[in-house]
Amino acid sequence: MKPVFKSLRLAGVALALASGIAGPARAAEPVLSAVASFSILGDLVRQVGGERVAVEVLVGPGSDAHVYSPKPAQAKQVGQAPLVFSNGMGFDGWMARLLKSAGFKGRHVVASAGIQPIKGTADPHGHGHGHAAADPHVWQDVARVQTYVKNIAQGLCAADAAGCEGYRSNAAAYGQQLERLEQEIRQAWGAIPAEKKLVISSHDAFGYYASAYGVRFLAPQGVSTDSEASAQGVARLVRQIRQEKASALFVESISDPRLIEQIARETGLKASTAGLYSDSLAPQGEAASYLGMMRYNTRVMIAAIQGR
Repeated sequence: MKPVFKSLRLAGVALALASGIAGPARAAEPVLSAVASFSILGDLVRQVGGERVAVEVLVGPGSDAHVYSPKPAQAKQVGQAPLVFSNGMGFDGWMARLLKSAGFKGRHVVASAGIQPIKGTADPHGHGHGHAAADPHVWQDVARVQTYVKNIAQGLCAADAAGCEGYRSNAAAYGQQLERLEQEIRQAWGAIPAEKKLVISSHDAFGYYASAYGVRFLAPQGVSTDSEASAQGVARLVRQIRQEKASALFVESISDPRLIEQIARETGLKASTAGLYSDSLAPQGEAASYLGMMRYNTRVMIAAIQGR
């Protein structure tokens, strides 16, 4: 090979390597590790953190954070983490004990900080006189999740100042997706007559959704799946379903289906074959992300009301 052609060839290889043409670019290695209490929150942290943050979730898809008991290995994991995210409002009430037992020395971010909780229905379990408990299921209102995203970005910035510009950019982009989702859900329910907007679910997890989108929800259990449904309460619910001719009956993905099956037998109302995702993402499929879960829930509820 003549020297001039050899030089040109080597120069071309060098240019290709410099421009990334010679092969696929390697993904950036995460520089920050974070732990999130449950799957929905974990997805939100990943959206804001991007490739810079490695996120581990304690209560994975399909599991119930209300009644969760952390494993010893997770205590070690939390103890070594620089950043932990929890929902707050009593949803992941075991987190405080876990942080203490793990000797956690990092930064704890409560994603719902600054949000005024609404009250759920009267919950007799663990609340002495059946007073209404604070409803922790804030993520069921898309607009309020903007506060989650803001709190997550602030927590990431505090732990990793060098990545703060990226976190803020990710939060802003995701915030726009949330705005579009909010409009979609409002538009979808806008086509349904007010008297038809009635959904029966396993536990009182949709209060924020109800408030935001004008849908009524009835449930035999309170805001926690650890609450007990009384016989009188179930009988009252059965009467109400018959009187109001409800058409949408759902079992939630994290709930024991037997109570809803009993209500279905007593009312003659068939439970939808499509479950609702209240406190957990799906392991895979459409509802495996927060945005997808909210779209899925909205679609299947409206389909049940319309008899499809």
